[in-house]
Amino acid sequence: MNTLPSAVFLDRDGTIIEDAHYLAKPEQVRLIDGAADAIARINAALVPVIVITNQSGIARGKFSVEDHARVTSHLDNLLETHGAHIDASYYCPHGPAEHCECRKPGTLLFRNAKQDHPAIDLSTSLYIGDRLRDIEPSFSLGGQGVLIPSPDTPPQEVEVAEKRARVAPSLSVALDWFLCTN
Repeated sequence: MNTLPSAVFLDRDGTIIEDAHYLAKPEQVRLIDGAADAIARINAALVPVIVITNQSGIARGKFSVEDHARVTSHLDNLLETHGAHIDASYYCPHGPAEHCECRKPGTLLFRNAKQDHPAIDLSTSLYIGDRLRDIEPSFSLGGQGVLIPSPDTPPQEVEVAEKRARVAPSLSVALDWFLCTN
C-alpha cells in the first residue's frame, strides 16, 4: 500500500495554467486541460495543495503585487467552479539576479509553508512543475519531484529530471502514481 504524500507543491504557470509570460490580467488565465480535475483529486485525498511560484514580473515592473493578487483570486474562482481549491499560495517577487532564498530553486517558500502548515512533512511531499527549478527543492528537502514538460521546458531539464526525479506527460498522470493507495 502506498502512503499518500504529505503535501503537493505545484508550480502555477505552465503546470496549472498556461504560461502567459508575465501574467498581469485575470482574463489571461487559462487552465491547462485536466489541471482543475487533478487538483480536485488531490483535495479529495485530503492532501494539502500548495502553490509555490516565481513571479519575477513584479521586480521587472511588468505587473504589480495587486495584479498578482487579482490573478490569484481569479484562478481560485476558476478552480472552485471545478470543485477544486488551493490550500495556500506563496510567491517570490524577485528577479533572477537578486539571489534570494525564496526564488525557486531556493527552499524558503517551501519551509515557510511547512511553518504555516505544521502537519506537512517536506520529505514526503510531491514537488511538481514544468521547469527543473520547480522540482529541485525535492533534491535537498526530500520527497519526490515530478517534471511535467511544457513547451517552455528546455530538453536538458527533461534529461536531468529523468535521472534525478520523474517525468510525467500531465498532472493527472503524475497524481496517478502517488494518489493510488491500493
